[in-house]
Amino acid sequence: MFKYCIFSLLLLFTLSSCNNSKREKNQPVKKVNQKIIIDCNYSFKEAIAGSMAPKSVIKELELITVLYYSIDGKIHSGQLLLNKKIAKDAKYIFNFMLKVHFPIAKVIPVVKYNWNDNLSMLDNNSYSFCYRNIGYSKHAYGMALDINPYFNPVRWKEGYKNRQNVPKGATYNTSVNGTFYPTHIVVKEFRKLGFRWGHTFTRNFDDHHFEK
Repeated sequence: MFKYCIFSLLLLFTLSSCNNSKREKNQPVKKVNQKIIIDCNYSFKEAIAGSMAPKSVIKELELITVLYYSIDGKIHSGQLLLNKKIAKDAKYIFNFMLKVHFPIAKVIPVVKYNWNDNLSMLDNNSYSFCYRNIGYSKHAYGMALDINPYFNPVRWKEGYKNRQNVPKGATYNTSVNGTFYPTHIVVKEFRKLGFRWGHTFTRNFDDHHFEK
């Protein structure tokens, strides 16, 4: 009788241990949220400070926040100052690029660079509005997006070969992640939204540039 009791107790203990182990394995795994790195956090007033644009142009602008995978492999938060007419498209395309893990170096309004487009490009900064070259530039009205300009520099076509790439010192290498080429999925998505890609310009390949 004593042996039977001992055996029963051992059996109950074993079953209980198995059940506890099973419950532990079936516990839901807690998701660890990756910390978002904030690259900028301007107010609208700060983002337009010092711009020479007239009030009629400023009235058409909007400041939006976008998330993106940066070249460090982490999620960053940046801002685009752009025309309200393309704000919805910009939000969509940045969500798309985030989804496919397309790396973007940084997204900061050009006010950080004292409205100097060359300094912004040298820093591989992606942006929209910059009141410059108002006779022809869509950037002057926030109707264009430049993405990773240092990875996708302006390269000159036949008849202009003696000119340097823009930004200065940048080279075009499609093996570098974050670089565009004609069959790239991000390029295709921009085109679906009705954007013109700078690769099709007459004088140069402006591969970082998308405009409406």
